[in-house]
Amino acid sequence: MSELIHTCYRILDPDASVAFYEKLGFEVLWRMPIRDEATNIFMGLPGDGPRLELTHNHDVSEPYEIGTGYGHIAITVDDLDGTLARLADLGIEPERPPYTVREGGSRLCFVRDPDDYRIELIEANPGDG
Repeated sequence: MSELIHTCYRILDPDASVAFYEKLGFEVLWRMPIRDEATNIFMGLPGDGPRLELTHNHDVSEPYEIGTGYGHIAITVDDLDGTLARLADLGIEPERPPYTVREGGSRLCFVRDPDDYRIELIEANPGDG
């Protein structure tokens, strides 16, 4: 095995999900229809990092249950306060104000996407490793 290439979220409303992730800086890379059953939308941040696969199953009309085992994905930002101000202007608010994990450590907060998946926004401290 050599690299992590994507993670997949099952989504209810592709337009809302794509719009949300575009506000975070993602762009649609490609769409892949799966017969008449589903559409996979691959999104990514600039660069060659892992991708986000959004799967819309056409016959699902109720929100997915995320369950107790799922945590979050994390995205680094250069300026957490600036990022949160920009996102607030776009209608995205954090679950709670940013906090520092430990003294001198990275600052972070969480936002939720339209399907209630958590996304950690982290302003990394180079000393955290």
